[in-house]
Amino acid sequence: MRCVSSITVCARNKHTPIGQNDTSFFITGNNRGQTPIISLILLFVSTSVSAEAITGFVTAITDGDTIKLLDTNQTEHKIRIGGIDAPEKVQPFGSKSQANMAKLAFNKNAVADCHKKSFDRIVCKVTVNGVDVGLQQVTDGMAWWYRKYAKGQSSEDRDLYEQAEMTAKLRRFGLWADTNPMPPWEWRRQ
Repeated sequence: MRCVSSITVCARNKHTPIGQNDTSFFITGNNRGQTPIISLILLFVSTSVSAEAITGFVTAITDGDTIKLLDTNQTEHKIRIGGIDAPEKVQPFGSKSQANMAKLAFNKNAVADCHKKSFDRIVCKVTVNGVDVGLQQVTDGMAWWYRKYAKGQSSEDRDLYEQAEMTAKLRRFGLWADTNPMPPWEWRRQ
């Protein structure tokens, strides 16, 4: 539930399948003379809480930050794990990152809270048995926290991912064992 401004505008997302937006709005309080403000608030809130959940079974691990999830309707979704960027397969730690993601998610039930599309994939926070697999990849030193897209994360997740990356760096976990690991976004530009 999210409420905005002195006029209480609340939105509640019911976690419907991808493509269906079933967000309910209600307004409480004194709104005399503030109809344009309410319209703007409703527009803002409707776009900011459009997260949708997919529950299913992880059928494939494409790389360290991409999985395939078969939902309860037998539809397969290609999912980009939000908040992280893992090494490309041909980069150092690329195959280790993919193997770590497989250990975390392959052949397991998962919940994907999705918030946007990127190329042919949807971007989601994925949890398996209550574990945020993106955060675990960063914690294990198998992915970078993707600061460029941090605004798509909650402030709590931003703090957790930042702390996990700093800890992995300090302890030289995974890719941080290299003296100067190249982030995948730089590697792709070469």
